[in-house]
Amino acid sequence: MSINEKIKELHPCFGMKKNNGRIHLPVCPGCNIECNFCDRKINDTENRPGVASTILTPDESVDVVGRAIQLCPDIHVVGIAGPGDTLASNRAIETFRLIRQEHPDLLKCMSTNGLLLAERADELIELGIDSLTVTVNAVDPKILAQIVSSIYWRGKKYAGVEAAKILIKNQLDGIRSVKRADVTVKVNTVLIPEINRNHIKDIAQAVSEAGADMYNIIPLIPQHKLAYCTEPSCDEIYAARQEAEEYIDVFRHCQRCRADAVGIPGQRDFAEQVYQKRLNLKDTFSHG
Repeated sequence: MSINEKIKELHPCFGMKKNNGRIHLPVCPGCNIECNFCDRKINDTENRPGVASTILTPDESVDVVGRAIQLCPDIHVVGIAGPGDTLASNRAIETFRLIRQEHPDLLKCMSTNGLLLAERADELIELGIDSLTVTVNAVDPKILAQIVSSIYWRGKKYAGVEAAKILIKNQLDGIRSVKRADVTVKVNTVLIPEINRNHIKDIAQAVSEAGADMYNIIPLIPQHKLAYCTEPSCDEIYAARQEAEEYIDVFRHCQRCRADAVGIPGQRDFAEQVYQKRLNLKDTFSHG
């Protein structure tokens, strides 16, 4: 079985089988961009990306994965998706190296905002990353500047359209770089009706041309600096997906998982047992 076939067979975000599990390891505390909808937190209550009940060290993660597999043998994927960005520090890559030694059969999945993807692509390829998700919310700098207020890149802070130009270039260059090694790439876009609703076709076309395999449209829940925006309706999400599908395969069953999710999406979650903390979840969302 090729790695792409294995991903489609076992990865709950790329295949359609309902009984495949994953574990997210919350090892990355910091981020290098400021999204206007993102509110990263350490808590036990919010059921959304960008939230975890704790931050693990890479060494602790190995033990956590072992406990998770004992509780849920259907776990086939180890993912790292925050709470901060996975490439803003070395913690995610160090964690995956340890996991590769102890659990070589598990698929390695990473999510990133893509700011450092182009310059760290070779590290990910050497690591043997199997699948990668990149959040691309616009490919027009004027639109992205309304979503991302600033970035921290190469020791300097950039803001506005200047920041957006750097981020967009690095995201698309990064996708091209990892696709040269045939890494499976999914792109996430947060759908914000007031800002990028009429821009979805452009994003889908650009990321498809860069080599992305799949596209995922995530509805905004208004909060933080975009609290004034409206949540997209089901009709708006459907229409956006139809537009994107002209250029790229569209993913339609996202569960908007926490950064410390464990188990089978949409079914039983084992985070309480694995992380040994009580999770009392309420339904809110942000994506960083």
